[in-house]
Amino acid sequence: MRDVLLIALYALLGAVAAGLLGALALRALRHRSVAVSLAVVAAVPVTAMLAGTLAVAWAMFLSSHDLTVVTTVCAMAAVVSLATALLLGRWVVARSNALTRAARSFDEGGFAAPDGGATAELAELARELAATSARLAKSRERERALDASRRELVAWISHDLRTPLAGLRAMSEALEDGVAEDPERYFRQIRTEVDRLNALVGDLFELSRIHAGALPLSPARMSVYDLVGDALAGAGPLAREHGVRLVGGEVDAVPVEVDGKEMTRVLGNLLVNAIRRTPADGTVAVAARRAAGTVVVSVTDECGGIPEEDLPRVFDTGWRGSAARTPSAHGHGGAGLGLAIVRGIVEAHAGRVTVRNVPGGCRFEVTLPAARA
Repeated sequence: MRDVLLIALYALLGAVAAGLLGALALRALRHRSVAVSLAVVAAVPVTAMLAGTLAVAWAMFLSSHDLTVVTTVCAMAAVVSLATALLLGRWVVARSNALTRAARSFDEGGFAAPDGGATAELAELARELAATSARLAKSRERERALDASRRELVAWISHDLRTPLAGLRAMSEALEDGVAEDPERYFRQIRTEVDRLNALVGDLFELSRIHAGALPLSPARMSVYDLVGDALAGAGPLAREHGVRLVGGEVDAVPVEVDGKEMTRVLGNLLVNAIRRTPADGTVAVAARRAAGTVVVSVTDECGGIPEEDLPRVFDTGWRGSAARTPSAHGHGGAGLGLAIVRGIVEAHAGRVTVRNVPGGCRFEVTLPAARA
């Protein structure tokens, strides 16, 4: 028993010495290729076995023949282990290099995982890189769309500002030179243009707060019936001016928890948009209903519908459609900010707004969480 314990002790000392040398080698070679590290890892157990055997042979005074046999066996094992480790290392390095080359395609349109087998870790890394590449592609596409929207908005805002400013300057010069035949009419027109510019600046300020995530909300429990009633009352004069009928009969008194001022603005913008695009003698209908823990408020007009290719852009900042790029004769063309503000306010209330075509027109739907009972 004592001899067995001594053999185990000498073998352990030799193995520990080999392990320490292997750890030092791994630390020194930690910045080298993984193939080198695998070779060191393969060499450590063989060296540990050889060191333990030599320690036992020296302590037990084994014959030179037995020592030669053991050493030869360890040497052959070392050769096979090192060859296997090097082959595995070269294979892992090749797969890693292929993955590195594929990762360079991030800036070239997308990541394509390399062909061939790989270890579970490299395969998982490839899947993560592919998912990251897809997210980056979506982000780049969204950034390009936002950049195009900003440029479009700047161009349209510049036009919408230049036109009333030019009119204000012409009218002020006419009043200053005393050539205005009806000064009172000029004063009224100036006031109208100033109000329009003020509304435009207000919309821009509201949109900037929405994009910055700084829109202040003061939610309170209220009935959708009251919200729709206030919005219909506010849009009534414009509807009469355009000869459009407002219908709000299908409105359930469902409670919601929203900022009344901002949500009234949402419904007001949708109604104004519907009225201005509905021909005279047309109808704009408002409805509200409960649906699976939410409240859906819809505004349906008779505008004739929106082209299918334009539906995804309706709520983009600056979008007004190809037929509405300039203000109308009544100055109601707008800058394409109303629906963008609608989406921003609704999303700030954890809701969503959608649009779809219906026979004869289109329907905007605002979905909000229903208030808790």
